[in-house]
Amino acid sequence: MFAGRKVPNLHDALALLNCRRLPGRLNTAETAVLLGFQEHDIPALVAAKLLTPLGKPAANSPKYFASVDVVNAAQDRNWLSQATRTLARHWSDKNSRKKTALVGQESLIA
Repeated sequence: MFAGRKVPNLHDALALLNCRRLPGRLNTAETAVLLGFQEHDIPALVAAKLLTPLGKPAANSPKYFASVDVVNAAQDRNWLSQATRTLARHWSDKNSRKKTALVGQESLIA
């Protein structure tokens, strides 16, 4: 639906949200728009097994998701809460690792 673009603009996001019928499979950008997350959050949700891509894609290949599953997840308050907590924990861990690495580099310089 986004014609292969990675990051949708506002017009494309509104077009997707106003569709009468969603396509059967959604790419990561479309999935992020429907769930209300950022596109860079989708790999973390897949890693946490909160989203399941269609088929068995290779690690470096594009991921597609069933629109039925995405819409059901977007309407499930418990799933959204769990996904939000998972993302908060993911980014907190990632940022703390970055800070630890910076502190380690500073001690080597001093």
